[in-house]
Amino acid sequence: MIHAPSAGQRFGSRIFQAVHRRNLVYNTCWEDPALDREALDFRADDRVAVITSAGCNALDYLLAGAGEVNAVDINPIQNALVELKVAALCGLDYESFFDLFGRGRSPHARAMYHDALRDRLSDEARVYWDKNIGMFAGRGWQHSFYYRGTSGLIAKLVLTNARVLHRMHDEIEDLLNASTVEEQRALYESRMRDRLWTPWLRWFLSRTLTLTLVGVPWPQRDQIVRQYPGGVSRFIRDAFEAVVCELPFRENYFWRVYLQGFYTKECCPEYLKPVNFGPLRERLSRLKIHTSTLAEFLRTTAPGVSKFVLLDHMDWMGCYDPAGLADEWDAILACARPGARVIYRSAGLKVDYLQHLSVNHRGRLTELGGILQLHPAKMAALHARDRVHTYGSFYIADLPGAAG
Repeated sequence: MIHAPSAGQRFGSRIFQAVHRRNLVYNTCWEDPALDREALDFRADDRVAVITSAGCNALDYLLAGAGEVNAVDINPIQNALVELKVAALCGLDYESFFDLFGRGRSPHARAMYHDALRDRLSDEARVYWDKNIGMFAGRGWQHSFYYRGTSGLIAKLVLTNARVLHRMHDEIEDLLNASTVEEQRALYESRMRDRLWTPWLRWFLSRTLTLTLVGVPWPQRDQIVRQYPGGVSRFIRDAFEAVVCELPFRENYFWRVYLQGFYTKECCPEYLKPVNFGPLRERLSRLKIHTSTLAEFLRTTAPGVSKFVLLDHMDWMGCYDPAGLADEWDAILACARPGARVIYRSAGLKVDYLQHLSVNHRGRLTELGGILQLHPAKMAALHARDRVHTYGSFYIADLPGAAG
């Protein structure tokens, strides 16, 4: 089990909560939806609950055939981002939509917002974007939306360090243009590896503030430190080396957007591809956006949710709010369709806080680990193909079927 938080860690958690509730943290989803599609096998009768993040994957699930997708987030700013995407899908032509969320910038962003998007937003989302639509204007040092928000700021700092201070502009361009894994690996090992992983970068990536800004709370940092030889900086380095030395980088839109500041139409999330613009527009009525905790949403929606996408938020709850985690699982079990499936990710190599979590199931207390049916072989096979590769583990769990 994760140890109880110290006073300093509790203070760090308060900072994390303050950052996450008052800022745009995620400007794009950092979970590979290709894994989710295979793990969840979406169907027309599925009702899905997913932590919103940047909303890319909620839109992807609509394209994958899910009947209803509920995007749930306690941070209203993350939901405001999804609202803006929905408004742009409804109110703009494809090229204008791609300018905003593919290229991450447009000189007409403010005009498009006031002419076609603003009136389609909720009052809360409108207040936020009235002040922040300039994120898409393409001006200044953070000249793309994908260098905005707290995660985008960190990406821009790391990229500037590599391109300018270490003069790796040509090497990064060559990596982006590499056509094979073998070419990527040779480039990285001969021209990038020793210049990139400086003492300063290792120090910077290990700082609590840095990790907070990219959405990593101290319990996740603690898991990595305890479970991974070499700690946080080594974990990040090994993740990056797996991405550039073992997986095709030409199709890795997760990492490429932070190196370039934009997507291309050939390498981007499914919701941004030209062929999906019309079909996605037609399915937007199936997307519901909820600003609340997951437990609050589940207690107010109709029973029968069949698929749950929990991302990695339980890492924080498992340590700092175990009572809240138990309450969330009580709500999941009460609202789930018999045999529903849950996927989640963790910074740790092994989740150790769910096995003995006491939950209410069919009128009695039981340990959660005793009623979850995991799929280890499929989990491992999918995790190995993860294009993001920054999670320590990936889980697929089935809930109990109908009572006999």
